[in-house]
Amino acid sequence: MDNLKEIPTQQQLNGYQHFTIAVIPGDGIGPEVTQQAVNVLDAIAQKFGHHFNYNYCLMGADAIDKTGTPLPNETVSICSKSDAILFGAIGHPKYDNDPSAKVRPEQGLLQLRKRLQLFANIRPVATYTSLHHLSPLKAKKLVDVDFIIYRELTGGIYFGEKKTDAAQTWASDECIYTKDEVERIAHLAFKAAQKRRKKLTLVDKANVLETSRLWRKVVKDMASQYPDVELNFLYVDNAVMQIILNPKQFDIILAENLFGDMISDVASIISGSLGLLPSASIGESNALFEPIHGSFPAAAGKDIANPLGSILSVAMMLEHLKLFKEAKLVRDAVDWTIQNLFVTKDIDPVNFYFTSTVGELITEYIHGRVTGVFNQENVELRKSTII
Repeated sequence: MDNLKEIPTQQQLNGYQHFTIAVIPGDGIGPEVTQQAVNVLDAIAQKFGHHFNYNYCLMGADAIDKTGTPLPNETVSICSKSDAILFGAIGHPKYDNDPSAKVRPEQGLLQLRKRLQLFANIRPVATYTSLHHLSPLKAKKLVDVDFIIYRELTGGIYFGEKKTDAAQTWASDECIYTKDEVERIAHLAFKAAQKRRKKLTLVDKANVLETSRLWRKVVKDMASQYPDVELNFLYVDNAVMQIILNPKQFDIILAENLFGDMISDVASIISGSLGLLPSASIGESNALFEPIHGSFPAAAGKDIANPLGSILSVAMMLEHLKLFKEAKLVRDAVDWTIQNLFVTKDIDPVNFYFTSTVGELITEYIHGRVTGVFNQENVELRKSTII
């Protein structure tokens, strides 16, 4: 792959490209939604003449069961050599319900982020008019909501030294950040703001935390490099409240690891379903794409999980690979399914469609086989035949 990047092949000169994708299906509904995302990539490959080579690997509870570790070295090796990583979800009740477990599925994802230095988590938050009724916010607050959260992912309290005494009467978690760690993600956030509405909001707790004061100083000092971007600051508690009261005020939100985790979860309720939201984790050399939802073990194998978060993560992947027309087509396909209410059970518990059906409808759209007249009976029978 390195040679392909350095010396364009004739296929690349013609607009056709080869990419190696590491696929981590994970646990619970992860394999089901990931399969639909792979099907979409295959449809894009057929439509545009590209080639995606998939290398499947283990992580999470599935990896623990098969190898004894949540992140096998082979997975790290495969991911580090890939053009992009497609990830499903991890987690299992036997670990969630056992706080004393020493080996846990989530450790695999934290380790992968650290080992590949995936320092920037990017989460777009947008709404769909036809789904406004599902949001806990009033419809008038959802109009024109479109912002992106940039969360620092490899530093802070999650990765700091953790201590407790033998009797477990006290505990501590260390939170450390360096200037370089702040600068590298802040540059990405500033540049993203320049391409959008030119507004950046730093979320911190600078009134009480030394690490937050460092973040605020570093970002302030950087602002002169981006004079066209308006820089604002919000304490995290106020930011959470503002996301609910007036989400349309935001363009790009920047936050350290813990605060970014919090506000991402709060923002996720705006769309009306966790199943709709994608994310990307970006490093200097690698990038991982995943839906924000968890493994939802209770729904595993029932063909009812929402694949749109995973499919929209594929759109983010395609943009990362500089396949912009392809990414737009995927997003158009998702918009079409939502507008026509071809949605899964989490969105409509009565008139819902199966995971595989929604995925098939999106691939049909990509192939150009949508005319606007549908054989509803076939769709309801899990088929995607469109007349």
